[in-house]
Amino acid sequence: MEQDGVFRRPATGMDFDEMFTATDPVRRVEQAFADAASTPAPDEFGLLAPIQSQEVWAAGVTYLRSKSARMEEARDAGGGDFYDRVYDAERPELFFKATPQRVVGPGAEVRVRGDSKWNVPEPELTLAISSAGRIFGYSIGNDMSSRDIEGQNPLYLPQAKTYAGSAALGPCLVVTDELPGRDMAIRIAILRNGRTVFSGSTDVGQIKRPLPSLVEYLFRDNSFPHGAWLMTGTGIVPPDSFTLARRDEIQITIEPVGMLRNIVA
Repeated sequence: MEQDGVFRRPATGMDFDEMFTATDPVRRVEQAFADAASTPAPDEFGLLAPIQSQEVWAAGVTYLRSKSARMEEARDAGGGDFYDRVYDAERPELFFKATPQRVVGPGAEVRVRGDSKWNVPEPELTLAISSAGRIFGYSIGNDMSSRDIEGQNPLYLPQAKTYAGSAALGPCLVVTDELPGRDMAIRIAILRNGRTVFSGSTDVGQIKRPLPSLVEYLFRDNSFPHGAWLMTGTGIVPPDSFTLARRDEIQITIEPVGMLRNIVA
């Protein structure tokens, strides 16, 4: 645990499941930090993803840029206006993204599907939600996606989104009662052989839907005994000519979370 540059190791053995199921996760973390002993700063690349038993879900078509990209890739399949409709609809697109074993942490390898030829990372603000449906923090998420598979037919979305190594989280969980501000920047750079081959940025203010509304829909007629992570969509989409290659380095930055770095396996 870290606050203002001071690192401490909880003496109570608190884990993520306890945090996500606490009545007041923020106060529980503050208490644990106050009772903890000092410890050296960890090696960033030794960190695991901040997840234990939580499911990872995702919201789609929350940014205008994402809507445009989805319509372009699905046009030949006759599903282009699906995304136009969901962007303007009251009900958001929500889909299951990953179980904990499909999620990797900082410095680890994300994967692309072997049966896909058009793959991209999707940098996303990712909300930490308690078992009671309370947003108590956030992190960086990478929603790896096979654009050609989703573009063939919108019903192929689970195959385009959910597979081994299809998600990354980290490098930390920022615990706070305050929702991310609209001016919070989201940046991505993709390096190939040390050279930047794509970069882009957006901000949280470009998300059309209020963040609490996404969580409210996620928890409708659903329960998450261990809490959940919710990726909130992407507003940065590489050009259609771009696809990830083996050993590409993906760098996603959201302050104050930091930078999430992953290598394509």
